[in-house]
Amino acid sequence: MDLEGKVALVTGGAHRVGKAIALALADAGANLVIHYGSSEAEAHETVREIKSRGVQAIAVQADLSDPAAIAALFEAITERFARLDVLVNSAANFVKQPFDEATPEDWMTVMQVNLRAPFFCTQHAARLMRAVRRPADQPAAIVNISDLAGLYPWRDFALHGIAKAGVLHLTRITARELGPDIRVNAIIPGAILPPSSMSPDSERWRRMGESVPLQRTGDPKYIAQTVVFLAHNDYITGAAIPVDGGEHLIGVGIH
Repeated sequence: MDLEGKVALVTGGAHRVGKAIALALADAGANLVIHYGSSEAEAHETVREIKSRGVQAIAVQADLSDPAAIAALFEAITERFARLDVLVNSAANFVKQPFDEATPEDWMTVMQVNLRAPFFCTQHAARLMRAVRRPADQPAAIVNISDLAGLYPWRDFALHGIAKAGVLHLTRITARELGPDIRVNAIIPGAILPPSSMSPDSERWRRMGESVPLQRTGDPKYIAQTVVFLAHNDYITGAAIPVDGGEHLIGVGIH
């Protein structure tokens, strides 16, 4: 797909990896919808940066744990652009919690954002994507951001890992359900950014980088580059691409 003039939605696009993805899509010529939850100032700054690249951008707030808010997000896209060509399901929470301490409320908190929201964002996106006529060899594209915790049993991340494993299967199911009009793929990041509770200069973050085959941590640009690649390549669907310095080769690694 040529991204020039197309419309892309990045959930959680205000900061961190989501922002890097949004800027890379803008650099490729796409107009952007930046979804944010509570990071209003960061979202508007990201919109300003995107507009400086000569494309259009809007910021839309939505609580992704609320299905009605998800529906309103897509109504805003329809009203502003009347089309959608790329969806990146990037928004997530990252909850560390021992298995035996998880409550039903914790389950809902994690699953609503990490799994239910990508499902219903994909459903709404598919309807809007299919409403636009496009060449048969240039389907719309959805990219889900998963996690190595969805492949391997990290200690103390049971809920997060179960949700991210669900995202990987959601990718496969929707790739089959939505073809040939829409391609669906996933990215499995590794040590790209430390969690907000960990300093990038910390010993633990350094050791995480040294533990993978490439012996270094990554950068959000690597995820952004892969999103643009998956948007451009019109013959890939149902794939899950690790962008992790080879961490998937060693399983649970340092976690």
